[in-house]
Amino acid sequence: MCAAVVALLVAGCTAQPATGGTSPGAAASRTSAFNATDTAWILLMIPMAERARQLTDLAPSRSADPAVATLAARTGSALRTDLARLRAALKRSGVPDTRPHEGHNMPGMVGLDTLDTAAATKGRPFDLILTDALRAHFTQSRMLCAGEQNQGRADEATGLAAAIARSTAQQMAGLDRLRTARPATPGSRTG
Repeated sequence: MCAAVVALLVAGCTAQPATGGTSPGAAASRTSAFNATDTAWILLMIPMAERARQLTDLAPSRSADPAVATLAARTGSALRTDLARLRAALKRSGVPDTRPHEGHNMPGMVGLDTLDTAAATKGRPFDLILTDALRAHFTQSRMLCAGEQNQGRADEATGLAAAIARSTAQQMAGLDRLRTARPATPGSRTG
């Protein structure tokens, strides 16, 4: 399964290193540690994290449950750290940020329609949107990180994937504890 995901990433995101004003030899040495899987993974994880962060940023003014707001704050903080590290890795890879996934709605990515609905919702309905979207995000992120760890070449990217996978597993455990403490109501989307 991970190999199929990585293959799709590479096929859809084969970004080429920018050589700009540098010689081809200098560009090649700067990017030689990163393969297409590494850069495709980074280019996908950035918009996934950005969208999830946008959703978590809504929680302080929209959540009815302090525990959900706390989870959103922790997740938002982790996503900001991940984004900084992903952008730094992309810069070091030499591949330009062409934002190939701009506007896309992919599995696990918080959809633009979800962001719009969440921004117009408060209370328990918001909390359900947030927790459902974060569950999907965590699940997909872990799968993508596993694919990067298996098929990536750059130590920086595979190490970052391992760190994000660990952090995501911890956040998922927090979400699971939250759901256990607050059983779903009949007909809710979290049951």
